[in-house]
Amino acid sequence: MKWYQQTGLEGDTVISSRVRLARNVAEYPFPCRMTQQQRQEVNEKTRQAIFDANAGQFEYIDMQKLTPARAMSLAERHLISPEFAQERKGRALLLGKDERVSIMLGEEDHIRIQALSAGLALDGTLKTAWQLDDVLDEKLRFAFDERLGYLTQCPTNLGTGLRASLMLFLPAVAQTGAMHNLAAAVAKLGITIRGTYGEGSDAKGTFFQISNQVTLGVTEQEAVKNLMDIAGQIIAQERSLRENLKSRGPQLEDRIFRSYGILRNARLLSADEFMSRISDVRLGVGLGMIPEVQLGDVDALLWEMQPATLMANAGRNLDAAARDTLRAETVRETLK
Repeated sequence: MKWYQQTGLEGDTVISSRVRLARNVAEYPFPCRMTQQQRQEVNEKTRQAIFDANAGQFEYIDMQKLTPARAMSLAERHLISPEFAQERKGRALLLGKDERVSIMLGEEDHIRIQALSAGLALDGTLKTAWQLDDVLDEKLRFAFDERLGYLTQCPTNLGTGLRASLMLFLPAVAQTGAMHNLAAAVAKLGITIRGTYGEGSDAKGTFFQISNQVTLGVTEQEAVKNLMDIAGQIIAQERSLRENLKSRGPQLEDRIFRSYGILRNARLLSADEFMSRISDVRLGVGLGMIPEVQLGDVDALLWEMQPATLMANAGRNLDAAARDTLRAETVRETLK
C-alpha cells in the first residue's frame, strides 16, 4: 500500500509525517552553477549508489521523459516539489516502490532525500531518511563544514539541511477563525504553518503543513522534538474545539451529512468542491458520525482525486468537465 492509503497514529488530526534532507556532493558546484554534464554525473552516481544498496526497491525516473500530468501528479502526492515538476530538464527522481521514499536529483540542491509516513511518525521517518543519507554520504561524500554543518545552495537550509513537516487536518481551528493567531504564535517558536502543498500554496479544504524553520545551531533530533511538542499542543486545541462545535446543536452534523450526501450522489465534482466536502466527511468519520467509512479510504481519495493524478491514472488528458465527471464517479464508488 502507498503511504497515503493508510492511517497512522493520531490519524484523526495528522495525515502524514515527512522528513527532507538537503545534501550536495562536495566535488561539484551548487546546481545553479552546474553544467548539464555535471548534472548527469551526479544523477548517475546517486542512482548507482542507491541501486547498489537497495537493489530492486527503487525506480529511476528521468523527469524530462514524463508528461506534464505525470510530473504534476507526483507533486500532488507530495513525492516531489511543484517546482521540481514544472522545470524538469536535467532532473531525475529515485522513487521507492511503496512511495514512502523519494530522492530528488538536481532541484535546489544536488540531492534531496525525502521520507513519508502516515500519521504522527516523525521519529521513524527521520530514521528512514538517515539510512539513505548514510548510504549516499559513504559513496559520494557530502559538502560539510565543521562550523556551518551541511552546505546548501540556500543559506536558510545550512546546518542540518533538515525540513521536518506534518500534514495536519484542522477543520475546527479553521472554522473558528483561530488559524491566524495560531500561525503567529508558533512562528515565534521556529515553526511555520503553510498551505497543503507547502510554501506559497493555499490550504485545500482544511489541510495545513507545519514545519521547522531553524536548521542552523540545532540537531536533527532537537528540531523534530520541537515540532512534535508544538504539534501536540495544536492537536489538543483542535480536538477541544471539535467538542465545542459538537455542543452547539445540529448545525455541525447537518453540514457533515449534507457533504456526505453530495459526495455519494454528485455527477460533477470540481477539485475545490471535492476538497471542501471531503473535509466535512473526514471530520464526520473522525467524530464517529459516519462509521461505515474508513479514514484510509478518505485519505486515499484526497490525493487520487487531484487533477493531474486523475489524468495520470486515466492515461489520457481530460478537460475540466471530464475530470469533474470522473472524480464524481470515483468518489461515489468509493463511498458507496
